[in-house]
Parts: sequence; structure tokens; C-alpha cells
Amino acid sequence: MLCACRRGSAPRERTARALLSARYPARNPDQNVADLQAQLAANARGIAEIERAVQRHTLPVVRSYMRHVQDNAAASVRNAIDRLQPGEFRYELDSGRVIAVRIDIDHTRKSARIDFTGTSAQDPHNFNAPRAVCLAAVCTFSHADRPPDPPQRRLSRAAGGDHSSRLNAGPLAPCRGGGRNVETSQCIVDALYGALGVLAASQGTMNNLTFGDDRLQYYETIAGGAGAGPGFDGCDAVQTHMTNSRLTDPEILESKFPVLVREFSVRRGSGGRGLNHGGDGTVRRLEFRAPMSGALLANHRRIAPFGLEGGSSGSVGTASIRRATGELERLSATARFDVTPGDELTIETPGGGGYGASK
Repeated sequence: MLCACRRGSAPRERTARALLSARYPARNPDQNVADLQAQLAANARGIAEIERAVQRHTLPVVRSYMRHVQDNAAASVRNAIDRLQPGEFRYELDSGRVIAVRIDIDHTRKSARIDFTGTSAQDPHNFNAPRAVCLAAVCTFSHADRPPDPPQRRLSRAAGGDHSSRLNAGPLAPCRGGGRNVETSQCIVDALYGALGVLAASQGTMNNLTFGDDRLQYYETIAGGAGAGPGFDGCDAVQTHMTNSRLTDPEILESKFPVLVREFSVRRGSGGRGLNHGGDGTVRRLEFRAPMSGALLANHRRIAPFGLEGGSSGSVGTASIRRATGELERLSATARFDVTPGDELTIETPGGGGYGASK
């Protein structure tokens, strides 16, 4: 399909027909094709830049530096692993599902084995994650471009080793990008840090907000609190773990969409207390000036981000709509909504967990 939409009207039309012929057809095939073309263009630009580097420095030099970056990352991770102790953790989600993880440390080889056996089975919702997302979260957690052992071997029993877990979902399991990537991946990283006892939970969600109409569509993720650790407080109002996306400037948002940013502030007191405090979440309040439909995809609205070593949990997130009539409507962690002029949407994001008992 990627090759079919590379150029020419006929391949583009065939791609669009393929997107429309599935059991659950694409809602906007022209937009999907444009996305595919953008991915091809990005890959082509990457190829061109590598070729330019090779022409300037020669292929052996480029390969040598690439290998150096990988070797340095591997050595750094080995040294970090050697300072860790084994552990295990059970991380409950708002849905009641659980991410279970056990980390075994081999100090002789300076390697770690990560096992997600015991994680809840895949379910009919779209928070299931394929194996690739689980591996990406582990690599992000380890901060390595090349772990000491290939992640495929280190995770040989990840998620029970079969297509039945929400972290190793089968081919037909629902795995929407928003659920698996921006939500489940966040929770995997928190569970890994919890197993090692080195970092309390961060907000554990990206608070995905979408809204729009037939002409305009908008998507943002909203920052929250970071978890605290031994000797440091968590940061306030930041993107954590598996995301580093920036938010649209209020002036740009208000000039392009019929919304007003009424408030975007730090949610004081939402971080968990402790010897080291968890970071505070945020408050984001938008007023709509035209009818629109929207959706929220989030987590930690029921289960609070955990604290460690006697530190308290961070505050859960909330979401609500204050209608123009004055009526207050509460939204669940995953919700679809419609708004009319004068309605205000308020999202309070979770705080991070605290670390250590207060003196």
C-alpha cells in the first residue's frame, strides 16, 4: 500500500479504495493517503541525509561513529544495571486490568531479564499493545539504543510469551494507536520503575484530547506531574516517559480554532507528598465558540499514581464540561462529548507520586 500511493493518481485511487473496502473502513481515506505520503517523504529525507553524510565523511567513518554511539549506550546501560537490585511490581489500571512485571538482574553479565508474565489478558478495548510497543517502552526505560542483550532475547517471556496478553496482543486484537502507544506504554514504564523501586509513578497518561468538526480537527496531549525519586522531587507540568510533544501556543490555537484558552496552570498540591514530592499536574480550561465534537482518552482517573518508600500517591485526574447553561457534566477517563458555544471543558491532569516518608 505504501508503494501504491507513492505517486500518480491511479495508485492513489487504489490505495483509497483499499482503505474503504475493509470491514471497518477508513473515515477519511484522502487524509490517510496524505499521511502515508508524508511518511514516505520523511523516510526519503532520512535516506538523503545519510547519503550526504556518507559522501562527506565516507561510509567506513559513518559506520564507525554509528557503532561508537551504540557501544557507548550499551556500556552505559551495563553500568547502570550493575547498580540495580531485582524486583517485581503489579500496576493496576483504571479498567481493573493489571500490568505485572518481574526484573531479574545478572550482576556477572551486567544484564537484566524482564518478564511480564501475569499481565492481564487482552480485552475488546483498544488499550492492548503489540509486542513492539512493549519493547519500545523497555528500550526507553533503559535509555539505550542497543541494550546489553537484544531486547527480543531479554524479553523472551514478555507478556507470557503468547498472543493473549494486553502487552503482546494478537493480530485481531483492537490496538488503536492512541490507546496502546500513548496510554499503555506510559504505564509499562511506570511499572518498570516501580519494580526497581527507583522512581514513583508519573502521571501515567497523556490526557489525549481531540475536538473538531467537518472542517477542523485538533489533537493535543496535556502534561502532568512527574514521579519523585531518591534525592529529588518530581517536576511539575511536564510530559513524561514516552512523550515529549509540545502544546500549541494559545495565540495560534485561538487564531486557528473557535476556542479560547481560559486557563492553563499548574495544579498546585496534586503531587504526592513525601520526603521528595511528586510533581504537580496541570489545569487546562477551554471555552468553545462553535459547535464541535470531541473525545478524551486518559488514565489514572480512578487509580492514583503510586508513591514509593512511604511517599503518598499523586492526585487522580478529572475532566468536566461546564455548559453555557451552568450545568456541570463530569467526563470519564475515556469519553466522547459534544459542545456548543459557551461550553467550557476543564481537564485536571494527575500529579506524580511522592518518594520516601516525610520527616
